[in-house]
Amino acid sequence: MLALRILVVVAGVATVAAAIGSAVKTVVLPRASASRITRSVFVLLRGLFRVIARPSMRFERRDRILGAYAPLGLIATLATWLALVLAGFTLIFWGTDHEGWRASFDLSGSSLFTLGFTRPEGLGSTALIFAEAAIGLFLLALLVTYLPSIDAAFSRREVGITALEVRAGSPPSAREMIWRYWQLGRLAEIHEVWAEWERWFVDVEESHTSHPTLAFFRSSHPDHSWITAAGAVLDGAALTLSSVDLPRDVKAEFCIRSGYLCLRAIADYFQIAHDPNPRPDDPISIGRDEWNDVIAALDDAGVPLKPDRDQAWRDFVGWRVNYDRVLISLAALTEAPMALWSSDRGMVPMRPPVFGRNR
Repeated sequence: MLALRILVVVAGVATVAAAIGSAVKTVVLPRASASRITRSVFVLLRGLFRVIARPSMRFERRDRILGAYAPLGLIATLATWLALVLAGFTLIFWGTDHEGWRASFDLSGSSLFTLGFTRPEGLGSTALIFAEAAIGLFLLALLVTYLPSIDAAFSRREVGITALEVRAGSPPSAREMIWRYWQLGRLAEIHEVWAEWERWFVDVEESHTSHPTLAFFRSSHPDHSWITAAGAVLDGAALTLSSVDLPRDVKAEFCIRSGYLCLRAIADYFQIAHDPNPRPDDPISIGRDEWNDVIAALDDAGVPLKPDRDQAWRDFVGWRVNYDRVLISLAALTEAPMALWSSDRGMVPMRPPVFGRNR
């Protein structure tokens, strides 16, 4: 019987330690550190939301339902931590005080939530209830301090997304962005987007790897999404560099680099496979015909384009290949709204680039 009680106490200590470790990894560590408990909570809750938010629903309704996923995930994670501490100390009290399971549970609950309706006898037990009460307050304090950080990072992200609607439409697209700058006679100043979004990508990489739950926080507008906005800007930079007849723009190149580094870092946390060193002629999800349609629309609008369309296509593929896989994978993971060249293709098989003649 003594051996059983020792094993129960060890199991209780391990359970409490697991809850504290998960909280520290999720909230305290300033880097992406996967916690099995937090991951399991979000995975199980995601399965539930997939049942509730069926693909056959109108997207606006699904978006409203999915908007509750990340906030509820945080609440469920806190509840899981508290439940584990409650269960762990129940085991510890049973193994050390030789009380029944009901008495141990009552004592653990009273201590965790600082209710004080049950008091043990003995210095050791009193020390344990103090420890459990401190842990409960610690977990609640962590979440209270965690939420403002989440809210601040979310607000910074959404300011950029909302501002992009003015330049790239809703849902955003590279074609719309380039066309609007041309219609307003400001195409030569499109570099202002690249400088602004280079900083945006750096901020998103830092916040979404430190707090990965941010990836699932949905925008207030159904057509807005951080991942489709990122795709529109990256495609805009890639199209401008490869196809629009403008002087070389180093800011666009830096924007693409900061963008794909950001998306790859987030994809790495979610264990999304991708090639860190793709070849310029590796397959991408965009077909030559789709690119031709966009180029034709820009040409009809009078946008100055590079004369060698085959080379322009090759150059576009060479830029797009850096972020193609992670972009569409993250769009599928977050169930983003439909947007050109990102969420509109889901996880379709990669198609090799076609270097044929322009139509």
